[in-house]
Amino acid sequence: MVLRQNFTDSDMDLYLNEKRVTEIECLVPDLTGVARGKILPRFKFTDERGMRIPEAVLGMTVTGNHPSGDAAYERAISTLDRDMILKPDPATITMVPWAADPTAQVIHDCFFADGTLVDFAPRSVLRRVLKLYAERGWSPVIGPELEFYLTAQNMDPNQPLKSPVGRSGRAETSRQIYSIDAVNEFDPLFEDIYDYCELMQLDVDTLIHEIGAGQMGIDFLHGDPLGMADNVFYFKRTLREAALKHNMYATFMAKPMAAEPGSAMHVHQSVMDTQSGQNLFSNPDGSPSRAFYHYVGGLQRYMPSAMALAAPYVNSYRRIVRHTYAPVNVQWGMDNRTVGFRVPNSRPADRRIENRVIGADANPYLAFALTLACGYLGMAEQLEPTDATGSSAQHLDFELPQGLPEALKMLRAEDKLAEVLGQRFIDVYAAIKEQEHMEFMTVISPWEREHLLLHV
Repeated sequence: MVLRQNFTDSDMDLYLNEKRVTEIECLVPDLTGVARGKILPRFKFTDERGMRIPEAVLGMTVTGNHPSGDAAYERAISTLDRDMILKPDPATITMVPWAADPTAQVIHDCFFADGTLVDFAPRSVLRRVLKLYAERGWSPVIGPELEFYLTAQNMDPNQPLKSPVGRSGRAETSRQIYSIDAVNEFDPLFEDIYDYCELMQLDVDTLIHEIGAGQMGIDFLHGDPLGMADNVFYFKRTLREAALKHNMYATFMAKPMAAEPGSAMHVHQSVMDTQSGQNLFSNPDGSPSRAFYHYVGGLQRYMPSAMALAAPYVNSYRRIVRHTYAPVNVQWGMDNRTVGFRVPNSRPADRRIENRVIGADANPYLAFALTLACGYLGMAEQLEPTDATGSSAQHLDFELPQGLPEALKMLRAEDKLAEVLGQRFIDVYAAIKEQEHMEFMTVISPWEREHLLLHV
């Protein structure tokens, strides 16, 4: 939490006393971005200052299963089902606005018994990348934009999703990009969301209606990558709870509706010199620096190999198709929304690069880690980018993997990314995603029954 970066354990106790907190939700983000952990009474949290949960909690598929027979996975996550030690990060303490009794929530870091960070925990992966930046005297800055859909509640997963009913008593049936009236249809929900975010001190900024029916977007203020990842993690949880209160679903699936555009997490990024505070992407005369071009070159070189993190599910690749407002390649350009990496018009001090490839379904810690890793490698290796694209890039060749198996193969093969993100993390993550894909392949879709059952 940006406003409490220097919080200590003592400050956290004072905060809990001030808020008269009776329970603490002790959270750890898993590889899917889901909140795991325990709910403790205040007195027990104060006494123990931490908790234990099994390592395997961080090694599960989205369906709650574990890979079997993968040697690298089993070397990383003990077959003994050992405990991790979870310690709270005081900077992340905040209230749970929807709780009936005064309840706080705090994000925890995961440690092995020897006191080292669990290297395959998402927060640890981001911390590892930020340490590499710090060693070079660099301070990255992140500004995420997150898209999502509001839908009517859906009790049967075999049925397609529908748009929710707004104040008018009607559901959206057309695309209402940037429509104020379309956003106002859900005023009671968004009033709760803003109230919740203010109470939690999340750095949310602008709310807009996106292209799809019932599709919205929220911008966050820019800041420290770890704090921004915490904010996105909290926001996803908060939005789902607020939507349920208003008898709706909020979903961050990359492609929840067949006829509508997918949802992205656009990540604006720049790098500051830690001592001077100057933007490394700009020269003193205001022109783009070599560091800027090298960062773009790193994104172009390594982003295809990182796609399994940016598009982590089989559904994710339904978004990465032509003419659906999502990039299909790693081209870059000035104020060009058809490319993978857009450079918005800005003052030299604010020069930044927007990664438009990442899906809304990505874990924010891993999303920020992967894009910063690509840029770091570009700057460290002084990689040169291609020429900027001044026209639409939608007709150009695919330069991104078009499915999860291809993406995982590329991730496993890229040694440089493994060096930056951690080999054990790559081993655990890839094994989990391969298990998820095998589970998906056991499901027969309506398309197959419709077109193959009687025709082949």
